[in-house]
Amino acid sequence: MELVLISGRSGSGKSSALNVLEDVGYNCIDNLPVTLLPELARDMQAGHLGEKVAICIDARNALKSLQRFPDIVRQLPAALSLDIVYLDAQDETLSKRFSETRRKHPLTSDSVSLMEAIRNERELLDPIINMAQLNIDTTGLSIYELRDQVKTRVSGTSRQKMALLFMSFGFKHGVPHDADLVYDVRCLPNPYWDPALRKFSGLDEPVQKFLHQEPDVHDMIGSIEGYLDRWLPAYEANNRSYLTIAIGCTGGQHRSVFIAQHLGRTYRQEELTVQVRHRELKSTLS
Repeated sequence: MELVLISGRSGSGKSSALNVLEDVGYNCIDNLPVTLLPELARDMQAGHLGEKVAICIDARNALKSLQRFPDIVRQLPAALSLDIVYLDAQDETLSKRFSETRRKHPLTSDSVSLMEAIRNERELLDPIINMAQLNIDTTGLSIYELRDQVKTRVSGTSRQKMALLFMSFGFKHGVPHDADLVYDVRCLPNPYWDPALRKFSGLDEPVQKFLHQEPDVHDMIGSIEGYLDRWLPAYEANNRSYLTIAIGCTGGQHRSVFIAQHLGRTYRQEELTVQVRHRELKSTLS
């Protein structure tokens, strides 16, 4: 029995995530009261809800119920496979989304502004944030990219294997907020300084050929793979279902893209669920 719990701040994409899971066969329930989790688990065991259920629990719950969330989850049956997925975005992005859609934030009132509500909501959801196995920052994601991530990483996850996301990014645009591991590859030779290569990315053959000829690039890849080979089993043993591994260079165009692509190919051979995303290129490889 699989139970996926979707949570996050209002405007982060929870409804879209729930819709994706419904499309791939999950029985979905929005805005479930936390206190009903044990009853839902019993209904699943009795076969009333099917083998795969996805629910959304968020700040629409009462404060006292959210504070009880960790204790309630710990009481769920061990036979129930539970994944907690938390979606979020930067405060300014959430504010912009509400302004564009003209929706009312559930925590706003005559005395609470939109930005205050957005910030207060994170504090209310702390009990869930601290237990989430997967965090997805939707700040720079289109609706299609979010759906792709949920479909690939959540519904496509083998219960015996960890789902890995290798993400390239540029430090000048900020470190990804949802990264579990961050590798800085700015020390490697930079194709950007070759005018003939500047217009290309790490997906293009001229840049790949340039980096493939650099011994330090191979050493860096070997060091990252050595760490992952040593510690991925430990993460899995600690019940981690998901891991986001961010590879950063200056602009997120050349070195980080090349290395993320290489790591993606390597770990697909290990029969893991692997996704590669190039944040600055807006390109995702499922």
